[in-house]
Amino acid sequence: MSDNRIGNQELKSGQVIACRDLCKTYLLGKLEVPVLKSVTLTVERGERIAIVGASGSGKSTLLHLLGGLDNATSGSVQILGQEVEKMNEVQRGRIRNQSLGFVYQFHHLLPEFTALENVSMPLLIRGMKRKDAAPIASSMLERVGLAHRIHHLPAELSGGERQRAAVARALVTRPACVLADEPTGNLDRKSAELLFDLMQQLNEELGTSFIVVTHDLGLASRMQKSLQLIDGSINGASSCLAT
Repeated sequence: MSDNRIGNQELKSGQVIACRDLCKTYLLGKLEVPVLKSVTLTVERGERIAIVGASGSGKSTLLHLLGGLDNATSGSVQILGQEVEKMNEVQRGRIRNQSLGFVYQFHHLLPEFTALENVSMPLLIRGMKRKDAAPIASSMLERVGLAHRIHHLPAELSGGERQRAAVARALVTRPACVLADEPTGNLDRKSAELLFDLMQQLNEELGTSFIVVTHDLGLASRMQKSLQLIDGSINGASSCLAT
């Protein structure tokens, strides 16, 4: 696989994810239901992008395709110049582990493991020994303000703390890009603001790109760019002042 090209154009050193003419259609019996229609976008290193739109507009589907979690009907997705559609499942899993982080509306922490063990998991999957993974995970938990909670189970954490642990897990491998699907959707306003402030701080410190699907227009307005999906198509991009 080429690592320095996107389609027929040279990969710019700052691009982490790009898609071109991306389409996704689901079959419901004999009925074809188009969800995404020829979406083209690029994500630069360190860029924060919001994807907004009504329910059913294709936001989560687009995020899944960009993260290599689903297959497009047509079009292409490249992660750091590597073409996702040409990868097998093992290769997709490897590039997700090495280059991407994921945060969802519900934290998806494993309930039987402590915060430290949950955040260590991506490193252990990579093949790192537990004794080496633990201090890295502990340091990331400290960054997100959970140094005093590392040995607590998810049930012993508040909703905001669980989401911060999920962010720590997404960032522990120092990914090129974090894809977040409604990360503040299950939080109260104060917790949501604290979580976004944390994501922005880590974005600036680590240079990690963020693609955030959200219904929260306040959150979207604080991103550098906002893309609106209407009936599966990008209506346009608006640049936002970073705060």
